[in-house]
Amino acid sequence: MRCLRHLRPQGSGKSRLSGLVCPIFGANAVYGTRKALGRQLAKESSVPADIVIPVPDSGVPASLGYAEGAGIPFELGLIRNHYVGRTFIEPEQSIRHFGVKVKLNAVPEVLEGKRVVVVDDSLVRGTTSRKIVKMLRNAGAKEVHMRISSPPIISPCFYGIDTPTRKELIASSHSTEEIRKYITADSLAYLSLEGMLNVSPGTPGQYCNACFTERYPIPLTRAEELQLGLFEPSV
Repeated sequence: MRCLRHLRPQGSGKSRLSGLVCPIFGANAVYGTRKALGRQLAKESSVPADIVIPVPDSGVPASLGYAEGAGIPFELGLIRNHYVGRTFIEPEQSIRHFGVKVKLNAVPEVLEGKRVVVVDDSLVRGTTSRKIVKMLRNAGAKEVHMRISSPPIISPCFYGIDTPTRKELIASSHSTEEIRKYITADSLAYLSLEGMLNVSPGTPGQYCNACFTERYPIPLTRAEELQLGLFEPSV
């Protein structure tokens, strides 16, 4: 499982959220924090449903928290092939599409005829979520409600997270309703930035939230500005 860690970009004085294999963020267990994000998500955007399932593995703790907060049974409706890596960082759409099909398998006996809340930790391009919704419906899900335990990602991260350019981040140019229609879910909701910061350890001011707000803690380089799409590259 990935976890949170402190990282202070030179001159920023801010911590950020990053991925690495460990169970502790400062003096706090990451597992508990991720469950708290799920509980907050349920508080903000609960929906009538029969089961809550995670997008494994990163969505598991938040989905457990959501299930607890909403009082809905937790189930494993998607099984992950652990020999396949993360799909959102693949450069080609055809590779990402194939990766989702190989990486995840729906469980029909869990999903058949059910109103399903599916919880993931982020939504980047939207292509993976679209395939997951289709997969769940094909396995018999009656309704599919997508819940994301982070705010919409609208800007690239330049501090160690491998994210696409701004134009490839679906939330940078589309509303939540437009994204819902694209992924074909019955409903879509993100965790609010305020809610995320309120249940995270420490104080809100210690975190970098540039990927959610486009407010970077240190000046951008020319290359980073090009990645944001602020300027056109020189010919």
